[in-house]
Amino acid sequence: MSAVSIRETGASPVREVAVTFDDLPAVSATRGDLAHHQAITSGLIRNLTAHGVPAVGFVNEKKLLTEGVTDPARVELLRQWLDAGLELGNHTFAHLDLHATPIERFEDDVVLGEPVTRGLLQAQGMPLRYFRHPYLRTGMETAVRRRLEGFLDGRGYRIAPATIAPDDYLFAAACDRALARGDRRVAQRVADAYVPNVVSLFEYWEGVSRRLLGYEVRQIVVLHANALNAERFDELGRALKGRGYTFVTLERALADEAYAVLDEGTHAAGISWLERWALTRGHDEDFLAGEPETPGFVRLQSGMRGEGRLVRWWTALHMARSGAR
Repeated sequence: MSAVSIRETGASPVREVAVTFDDLPAVSATRGDLAHHQAITSGLIRNLTAHGVPAVGFVNEKKLLTEGVTDPARVELLRQWLDAGLELGNHTFAHLDLHATPIERFEDDVVLGEPVTRGLLQAQGMPLRYFRHPYLRTGMETAVRRRLEGFLDGRGYRIAPATIAPDDYLFAAACDRALARGDRRVAQRVADAYVPNVVSLFEYWEGVSRRLLGYEVRQIVVLHANALNAERFDELGRALKGRGYTFVTLERALADEAYAVLDEGTHAAGISWLERWALTRGHDEDFLAGEPETPGFVRLQSGMRGEGRLVRWWTALHMARSGAR
């Protein structure tokens, strides 16, 4: 890979980002009612279309069930996504963790996650072509990873990687829980901290990409279909445009030469592709020093542990050094 950018104009890099959302039709730490999911869907679609973002949403079809039966009103939320010119992908039926699930069961869950999504896409003349691993966990053993890759390829999927993975789910959970107990002051504080944190991550990973690849990769950011993003994506969209970003399709992002490089590693934690490429090239923790952390008060208010960036990185680094397969 060239150490000189092939996409720079003068001193300013050409910045492009594909925006993806996991856990469609919607996710919340406190509410699963249809009205809340409708509000999330409407907010996301409104802000994405306002900024011209050709997003892909990754579906867990289990979320379409009401009392064990597919709910047409929840299916309608996915149809609205497509009617707005957005795309859908498969995120497994039940959001299973590959690292805690036998490969046979995981493959079955991939298939279970297809029927409604594929049917809706076909009605729009579109194929079901993208798959995203829950938790970005792609396998702790090479044999399992390669088997799943072959399985997905055989069903017409391309794996959707991510180079930037904010802890938006922690911010969203903190907001959800604060609002559930009527604490609007805390909810506001958490929400106000969200976009600056994501922007700081973009700045950080831009620098990593320049040092690692010699240019700024077409980024792929993974967010979640939650109320926080439904409310704050307009602000985030404006901030990213202010950094010079153009919103591009996932297909366009994946055409970047970096994504053609095979990631040979096996990782216990769900890490980004820039982290994977750094490990593959033999870099240690010093190379990735300085990644912005999610504020401690957000983690506390979320009620969720999360992997934590330092824990995630040290786990991945240990496996790389031990040659775990």
